[in-house]
Amino acid sequence: MPIHSQAKRLLRTLAGVAVAAVTLPGASSAIAATVTPDPFYEYTDSTPLSNYAPGTILKTRTITYRIVGLATPLKATQLLYRSVDVQMRPVANVTTVVKPWCLLCLNKNKVVSYQSFYDSLNPEDSPSRSIAGGKRLPDLIPGVETALFAPFLIQGYTIIIPDTEGPKANFAAGPEYGYHTLNSIRAALKSPELGLPSNTKVAMIGYSGGAIASEWAAELAPTYAPDVNQKLIGSAIGGVLVHPDHNLDYIQGSPIWGGVAGMALIGVGRSFDLNLPQYLSEKGLALHEKMKSQSIVNVLGQYPDLYWKDIVKPEYENRLKLGVYVDSVNKVIMGTGGTPTIPLFIGQGTGGELEGTKASPIWGKGDGVMLAGDVRTLARQYCAKGVQIEHKEYALSHFTSMAVWLPQAIGWVNDRFRNKPVPQNCASIQPGNPLDPVVALP
Repeated sequence: MPIHSQAKRLLRTLAGVAVAAVTLPGASSAIAATVTPDPFYEYTDSTPLSNYAPGTILKTRTITYRIVGLATPLKATQLLYRSVDVQMRPVANVTTVVKPWCLLCLNKNKVVSYQSFYDSLNPEDSPSRSIAGGKRLPDLIPGVETALFAPFLIQGYTIIIPDTEGPKANFAAGPEYGYHTLNSIRAALKSPELGLPSNTKVAMIGYSGGAIASEWAAELAPTYAPDVNQKLIGSAIGGVLVHPDHNLDYIQGSPIWGGVAGMALIGVGRSFDLNLPQYLSEKGLALHEKMKSQSIVNVLGQYPDLYWKDIVKPEYENRLKLGVYVDSVNKVIMGTGGTPTIPLFIGQGTGGELEGTKASPIWGKGDGVMLAGDVRTLARQYCAKGVQIEHKEYALSHFTSMAVWLPQAIGWVNDRFRNKPVPQNCASIQPGNPLDPVVALP
């Protein structure tokens, strides 16, 4: 069967499965199904994880690729591999690799590492668990994302989908996302089952939560994973979280995005082993207990008028007086982990009012959750260090910007594989916000 015919058939099948997943009788009860423990995720060997090099494969299995529990024609290889958390402690994490659905693939040396925006504080919401057969509401996100990377798959590219937040779902802990992404690529390149050729090249792509992983991986790769860095040809990101302290100012009180600040506080606090409850008010304790294992699908629009001052004890209403907060937030500012040596395509919305988030009097406009001025400054900083950047802004919100960004990002990634000249517009990127570390107050 010709490759283009297989591609059309695959797209029709995936679309049909996705529709069926949310429309079949009984789908609601299926999505609410409980989780069955999966021993694949547990590392139980007697050899300490620290004895293995990052990216070492610990377990391998082949599964049927599922969308909200419904089978597709695709097969996927899942790898349990050695990685590190944000504090550089060894952990076992999972990635999913999907090889193209074709008998004669002409692009066996082309790999796209797709970083998901599954955004959750619950490890059960990771893409690998969803693809393996998850039937819960959060599993809709990886299901929908299948259509986003399908254009690469039908061209014969291999797709890597890491669980970027790690085994504890440390939401918003940017460097950890980067480590898991890089070690996922390491594992895939080593896998004998996948058999990727020695001349394989890898592009990264991700939006929103996926952009956290794709950007941090790009900036960490030259020093943390030079072996992976030499395989990378570019990273396309959109809706970018650059300076989380600025974003807290921007989204607190937002009718749609306000609760995400609470998620980020819990996720970053968890990653650095902070005892958050000791700093929280009665309202904050109740919020922490309710939110600590929730997905973004349970949070969006559910926490309007949520402000920092309402969830902490009175002595911490000025968050700059909370030293552990200052120390942690400064460690997750993009650009502090290194400088990419690969080209970047960066897209960012500025129409946050469409999603109910007003422009910040300090930090300016954003897309409703991410700040455009922060993204501009990050791009300008990288440009000044010689990174090839194509930066675009859209007068749209976070959700609507993605519809414009995605086809541009796909085209940009394809052009990197075709060795086309890298477009860059560094000279026209306007100044943005300072990205200085937060300074603690006595």
